Amino acid sequence: MRSAAADKQPALRTALLPLLLLVVAMCSIQLGSALAKTLFPIIGARGMSVLRLGFAALILCAVFRVWRLSMSPGSWLQVARYGAALGLMNLFFYLALQRLPLGIVVALEFTGPLTVALWHSRRAVDFFWAGVAIIGLALLVPWQHALSLARIDLVGIGCALGAGFFWALYIVWGRKAGLAAGPSSVAVGMAVGAFIVLPVGALQALPALSAPALLGTAVAVALLSGVLPYTLEMLALTRLPARVFGVSMSMEPAIAALSGWLVLGEKLSALQYLAIAAVMAASGGAAWSDRFPRDAAAGPATHRAAGRHP
Repeated sequence: MRSAAADKQPALRTALLPLLLLVVAMCSIQLGSALAKTLFPIIGARGMSVLRLGFAALILCAVFRVWRLSMSPGSWLQVARYGAALGLMNLFFYLALQRLPLGIVVALEFTGPLTVALWHSRRAVDFFWAGVAIIGLALLVPWQHALSLARIDLVGIGCALGAGFFWALYIVWGRKAGLAAGPSSVAVGMAVGAFIVLPVGALQALPALSAPALLGTAVAVALLSGVLPYTLEMLALTRLPARVFGVSMSMEPAIAALSGWLVLGEKLSALQYLAIAAVMAASGGAAWSDRFPRDAAAGPATHRAAGRHP
């Protein structure tokens, strides 16, 4: 007979793989976001949103050959609303990033997945890890520079919170879209998102189409911030309970702060390093405490939707 320890090893590996996919996705998307911010003085946040989503949609649609997809009207609806949330999340994120540092924007945006995490929580330990994440996020914000109301960008804060709202919808609707249409749903969703932001950013994006250097950077941003992370997140979404996914994303503000420091020169304080440790502890603790998912959505149907056999 197999020992209990031997039985737990495959389950542990199954739980760790989607978490690894999330870490890679978060590093990629924040590096791409920092790179995108360097183009804001030329094409603006709205133009960058169009280019990021547009190029990502073209690449993903070609890879997944979306013209061959055959889905029911219900599945198309699931994917369409996921795409709408994706597009608006990107637009509001870039609008906030144009006004605020990357680490602060992602910290405020995290209110979305944190709300999802708390909504799905049922145990005291879940609220404990969420509390640790909240403390970390509070420490991550440089409050010493926000003592004067005149120096607080309320529009930027509002856009960041708006991005958080659509991030929450992205998590909930993205999970359902992935179960309905599999990994290819990210390609269709990206195309829907691109069409939604096109009217508000098309004119700003035009200068990049005639400048090879700008165009190359925009394609790199699309790959780093769109193609790679959203594909990996879709795979993770269909393998993790929404609660675990939401709290695990608490690593994102820390990764964003590091990306802002490396690419944009947005330096970190000792207190912000403590914040990074707190949010990473919250993420790891939440994942470890629920490393053997019990949600029905994490069962065989999830693996079939992702193109894998149970």
